[in-house]
Amino acid sequence: MKNSWNWAGNYKYSASELHIPISVEQVQEVVARSKQIKVLGTRHSFNSIADCTEILLSLQNLNRVVALDTVENKVTVEAGIRYGELCEYLHNHGYGLHNLASLPHITVAGACATATHGSGDRNGNLATVVDSMEIVQANGDMAVYSREQQDLAGSIVGLGGLGIVTKITLDVIPTFQMSQHVYDNLSLVHLNEHFDDIFSSAYSVSLFTDWKNANFNQVWLKRKLTDQVSDQVAPEFFGAQLATSSRHPVPGHTAENCSEQMGIAGPWHERLPHFRMDFTPSAGEELQSEYFVPRQDAYQALNALNGIREHISPHLYVSEVRTIAKDNLWMSPNYNQDSVAIHFTWKPNWEAVKQVLPMIEKQLAPFRARPHWGKLFTMQPAQLRLLYEKLPDFRELLLHCDPHGKFRNDFLNTYLMEK
Repeated sequence: MKNSWNWAGNYKYSASELHIPISVEQVQEVVARSKQIKVLGTRHSFNSIADCTEILLSLQNLNRVVALDTVENKVTVEAGIRYGELCEYLHNHGYGLHNLASLPHITVAGACATATHGSGDRNGNLATVVDSMEIVQANGDMAVYSREQQDLAGSIVGLGGLGIVTKITLDVIPTFQMSQHVYDNLSLVHLNEHFDDIFSSAYSVSLFTDWKNANFNQVWLKRKLTDQVSDQVAPEFFGAQLATSSRHPVPGHTAENCSEQMGIAGPWHERLPHFRMDFTPSAGEELQSEYFVPRQDAYQALNALNGIREHISPHLYVSEVRTIAKDNLWMSPNYNQDSVAIHFTWKPNWEAVKQVLPMIEKQLAPFRARPHWGKLFTMQPAQLRLLYEKLPDFRELLLHCDPHGKFRNDFLNTYLMEK
């Protein structure tokens, strides 16, 4: 592979070969003869979690909807399908998903493998609706993990270490309509007394700040429209003012590539993401980090970051705060805890960001903050391992499924396998 970089352009892959199979049989053949292999999704990881020195395998051609079960309310898809493509299909057939990430450009399998999430007090991360997976094992044979046949809790957020996911089945719900409003300038102090009120005020809530002061620049409220819920909105939201035009989360950027705002109703898949499928997402050339803290500690954690905002803001495009419901998935940052995710979209200067991340991690350490697996962090491996009580069980699962480490790489060996 020559000149193969990730989406943001901050990471260059080191694999010697790239394979793009057109069938599951070809996946099995490549896996069986390989010594080391990893899957390359939409390249939206910002670190080396998806890299290796031997073979990278792209599933971009395995991107079909396999079946829609209207009796059991499930959809089966090939692992290379992106959420934007799946959502269009589901909506056209009268169905939806419970939640979506900010970007519809990412693959279903890649998002589930890293516990990627959206927002909402009652919404688990995207992996929580996985019903079953088909995985190519190290010897090339197929294995099926399902709720009925085998406990999925250890394998769904597999971090690419169990094998190559080729098909995945998800729970679906009836399609629904949503609207989105944005408010400007919410003071951080309002979270102290009104945290639950603010984050329960809509189906999905996001707060954005550039950390130049103790305010959130924007509040994005995504409401599910039903007969019981009116879309009437107040001109003020806990001191924040209703925006009079559409907004981009990053100050100074045009809103044309963002999902529709201003209360205009539309289908769920065109409102839950922040960005449209057919536009360049977010700020484009950027770096990203994210940390998850227990919900009950979120206000204190944000106050701790406010104390070092002069170190954060010069290198930042924007920071986003969202809530995620707890789950039982072993390697999910939301395992057994309702969480608040604090996300950072950085300007593309790794040397500067690398100096700031240890400061952030020090401020968040008292809250046992867990970093996003696919984003940038500097936390020591021994410290990270202490944050996951099921990590020893997951390590045993990896050794059982792949004793010779065909699907492991430096990242997984460093953060999971070394004791």
